[in-house]
Amino acid sequence: MSVDAVLARIDQDLDKSLERLFELLRIPSISTDPAYRDSCRAAADWLAAELTGLGFDASVRPTDGQPMVVAHYPSRDTANDGRVLFYGHYDVQPVDPLELWNTQPFEPAIVTRDDGSKMIVARGAADDKGQLMTFVEAARAWVAETGGLPVPVTILFEGEEESGSPSLAPFLNAHMDELKADAAFVCDTGMWDRQTPAISTSLRGLVTGELTITAADKDLHSGLFGGAARNPNHVLAKILSDLHDDQGRVQIPGFYDGVPEVPAEVKAAWDALDFSDEEFLGQVGLKKPAGEADRSALEQIWARPTAEVNGMIGGYTGAGFKTVIPAQASAKVSFRLVGSQDPAKIVDAFHAFVRERLPADCSVSFTSHGASPALSIPADSPVLQKGREALRAEWDVEPLMIGMGGSIPIVGAFRDKLGMDTLLMGFGLDDDRIHSPNEKYEKTSFHKGIRSWARMLGLLAN
Repeated sequence: MSVDAVLARIDQDLDKSLERLFELLRIPSISTDPAYRDSCRAAADWLAAELTGLGFDASVRPTDGQPMVVAHYPSRDTANDGRVLFYGHYDVQPVDPLELWNTQPFEPAIVTRDDGSKMIVARGAADDKGQLMTFVEAARAWVAETGGLPVPVTILFEGEEESGSPSLAPFLNAHMDELKADAAFVCDTGMWDRQTPAISTSLRGLVTGELTITAADKDLHSGLFGGAARNPNHVLAKILSDLHDDQGRVQIPGFYDGVPEVPAEVKAAWDALDFSDEEFLGQVGLKKPAGEADRSALEQIWARPTAEVNGMIGGYTGAGFKTVIPAQASAKVSFRLVGSQDPAKIVDAFHAFVRERLPADCSVSFTSHGASPALSIPADSPVLQKGREALRAEWDVEPLMIGMGGSIPIVGAFRDKLGMDTLLMGFGLDDDRIHSPNEKYEKTSFHKGIRSWARMLGLLAN
């Protein structure tokens, strides 16, 4: 059957698709806050009910944390040649600071700009409810127009992506046979710009952790002990400042082992893109790239490793003033990895780097929050070529093959545990303000995202 009738159905039912998205956006499924545990369950129940209504064998699966939603079309008991797996997450980030929102974060609204373009504003609009619903609505259109899906599909929605996915690996280990498919789709990615779709062909790895420097056995009065007692804030600041040299290179020994140079032809293609460092940074009030001095901002994001300090705590941080020398000071640190950098070796090297800089009367402890390697998608992957064809047909431009500065550990898990390549095809934009107040998702991204997935399903049937 021609996909044209399915696309016409999507256009006809767009308002209803938006209504359903708004229902999901109204559920405050904040996974990291225990106060919202019931809301996370409500979001999972809502999705399972929607998928059941489309003919999926759908269920909510308990975990030690937030539940998973698993759905199969047709039932997993039938022959499943050519089955694909679609992954998304229904949980969202906290909304603070609430006073910076222009609308209520869980009361979705469509905002029209001066140029007439429209955006959906709500927490989770882009990350990831709007994105996952593009696939659900594409499936809905196929079922409504043809009575079924053109290929067997399994859907996995998790509820802890925004809080580190602690239940995901155990769940995959326990359900490997059920979740295996020929290929996986992940929509938690973006476009190059409003007119140009993209497929992300590489992801940086991620190492996260905390370190705590301890000196005295209690907080000290700075008038009585100042100058004589070691201050952990000073020690921590000095160690963290040593992470980079004046040119922005990370100074941990062996850090760049396994970091490849970008191939000349790939770098030439990136250089040909209409990308401005100043415009990219200008949208967040900055001007100059701050990483490795000899690399463009685009190369820094897509192809270079990083060492970042994500938070620092030490001493009195409340209102007013308290003259203490703290007994402890802590920092949250993360590393983005590329190429074949080994996460375990990075952790060990960082720990050694810190210990070598500890002065007398100080000790350090470390807490790990997870580690995953970088990965890339083979250029000759058949599903990648189908994705390019679907995007080219829908957007009427050649889609870009780009790198991705973020990390999506599920992609590595799909490769290592289930033996599947993953197509990273989403419709977010850099200015969607994910994790920030006034998160938004373009109405065009939602509409054409649905149409793109509908085309993709049709191509997979061929």
